Amino acid sequence: MRTNILCLLVIVLFLHMLGGCANKEVVKTEEPIVPAIVAAPEAPPPSSPEQKPQSLPAPQPQPSPPPVAVKAEAQEEQKIIPASQQNTASTETEQKNILEMIYFDFDKFDLREADRDILTRNAQVILDKLKGNITIEGHCDERGSSEYNLALGERRARSAMKYLVTLGVPAERLSIISYGEEKPIDTGHDEAAWAKNRRSQFIEIEK
Repeated sequence: MRTNILCLLVIVLFLHMLGGCANKEVVKTEEPIVPAIVAAPEAPPPSSPEQKPQSLPAPQPQPSPPPVAVKAEAQEEQKIIPASQQNTASTETEQKNILEMIYFDFDKFDLREADRDILTRNAQVILDKLKGNITIEGHCDERGSSEYNLALGERRARSAMKYLVTLGVPAERLSIISYGEEKPIDTGHDEAAWAKNRRSQFIEIEK
């Protein structure tokens, strides 16, 4: 019994010593662990009043082409006619067509309503713009004898003159002449040509 207790104590003591040696060896073999230091982000230095953040330069606009060249091209394309030339051209056209002709039905010398309107415009032009006297020509188409057409042309010219006088044109500024069928505007031989030739025409005689 005593022997057993002694053996047990020896075994316990042996185990205790063995455990201590193991602990010492583990501590010796382990290397010291150095904790890693995490570097904090470096804060930007405080900006001083003298140092301001530099901004990128604004893009400079591209220079536009000079306006003088554009203006010159526009004038060249338009080819503007001077006002003096325009007035001259319009005046010449106006003088050629300043007094309108009137027309008559076949074998007639009385005035139609449209012809009265034309004579009204002619009277206004004579009174306002013309300084010379007016000769009223009577014309006929080719049908009928020469003597008959001369008499008919005179009646047509006289009808126009009388109406102009009623509109205020002085009778002394007006004269009549008949050409019968001698001066046709259209030399055709159909109704379209004859209608153009049955007319009274107004010619200014400058003083």
